[in-house]
Amino acid sequence: MLCLWQAGRAGTRLAAGPAAIEAYLEDPLASRLIMSMKSYLAQRSFRETRIHGRAWTLEALVAAFLGELLAPFAAELAGARVVVGRPVRFAGETADDAFGEERLRAAFAAAGLPDVQVALEPAAAGHRFASTLDGPATVLVGDLGGGTSDFSVLRFEPGPPRRVTPLGHAGVGIAGDALDYRIIDRVVSPLLGKGDQYKVWGKPMPIPAGWYLSFARWHQLSLMRAPKVLADIAEVTRTAEHPERLRHLVMLVEEEAGYALYRAVSGVKAALSRAESAVLSFRHEDFVVEAPIARADFEAWIAPDLARMGAAVDAALADAGLAAAEVDRVFLTGGTSLVPAVRGLFADRFGAARIAGGGEFVSVAEGLALMGA
Repeated sequence: MLCLWQAGRAGTRLAAGPAAIEAYLEDPLASRLIMSMKSYLAQRSFRETRIHGRAWTLEALVAAFLGELLAPFAAELAGARVVVGRPVRFAGETADDAFGEERLRAAFAAAGLPDVQVALEPAAAGHRFASTLDGPATVLVGDLGGGTSDFSVLRFEPGPPRRVTPLGHAGVGIAGDALDYRIIDRVVSPLLGKGDQYKVWGKPMPIPAGWYLSFARWHQLSLMRAPKVLADIAEVTRTAEHPERLRHLVMLVEEEAGYALYRAVSGVKAALSRAESAVLSFRHEDFVVEAPIARADFEAWIAPDLARMGAAVDAALADAGLAAAEVDRVFLTGGTSLVPAVRGLFADRFGAARIAGGGEFVSVAEGLALMGA
C-alpha cells in the first residue's frame, strides 16, 4: 500500500503500509492509493503512471514504498545483511520472472539498499518450518499469498548444521486476489452493469466486459480513473438498459470506494473459511449489496483457479523428480492456505495427516531472516 497526496507547497507527500490506509481514508478524493505494486513487477507493459502531474516508474513507486516503510529502522539497516523474498513465478499471464527480479533489485537499490540477497519465498518458509523438524524429511512447501501461489520441494537434514537442499520449484501467478476477483465478478459486477446491454444506432450491444475485469482486480482499479475510461462509460450510460448501474460503477471509481469494497469481499471470503455460508455486506451512498454466498457456490467459482494451483504442485513434483508418495510433509503458509477448498487440494494429493500449517502471515519473513542469519 502506498498513498500519495498533494500537500500545498510541500509537494507530493507519501505514506506506506498501514499509514497509507489511514492517509487515504482521511481524504480519498485527493489521494492516490496504489495497491499490489508487486503484481506488476514482471510486466514489461507497465512502464510508468502519472500521479499529480509527475511520471512515476514502477521501480520508483516500490522504492518510495520501501523508503517510507523502512525509514524508522535506518539505524538497524546500516550494515545489515538484507534478504529479499520473491515468488517463484511472478503474477501476470505474460510475466518475465528474470525481469521482475531485476526491477525488484533496482527498487531496493533506489531505496538505499543496493546489495541484497534474493531468495524464493516458499524456500524461506521452508527454513522456518525446518526448525520444527527433528529428523530428515522431504517437504513440499506451498506459499499461497495474495498474488502468487509458489511451491518448493526441499530436503531437510536437521544437523547441526541444518542443511536445506532445494529439489524443485514451480509457481503460478494466481492466489488470494484471484479468489476475491471471483466474488466481485459473480456478485458485485452484475449490479454495476456487467452482462447488460446498450444501443449503438438502435442495435443492442453488450456492455464492455473489460471494465469489469479491471474493476474486480484491486491493483488495476486506479487505472479506471483515466479520463478516457470514464468518458467511455458515460457515453455507454446514455443508452444502457440499466443506466443507474453504470452510474454506480462510475461513482465507486471516482469516489475511491474500491478499498472498502475489497475489504468487505476479503472479509466474506474469510467468513466462508469458517462457515458454510456468509453474507457480503457493502454500502456506499445509494449503492447497497446484501448478498448471501454459499461456500459450495464460491468453491465452484474458484474451480479454475484451484486447477491451476494443482497443476503448479504437479510441476514442482516433476521438477524434483518425485511422486506425491515420496513427500514426507507438506507445509502450507500464506493467508490463502486457510481457504478449505485450497487445503482440500493438498489433502487429496498427500493425505490430511501429512499437512502442517502455522505462521500463515509471518513464516516467509521469519524464514528470510533465518536465511540471513
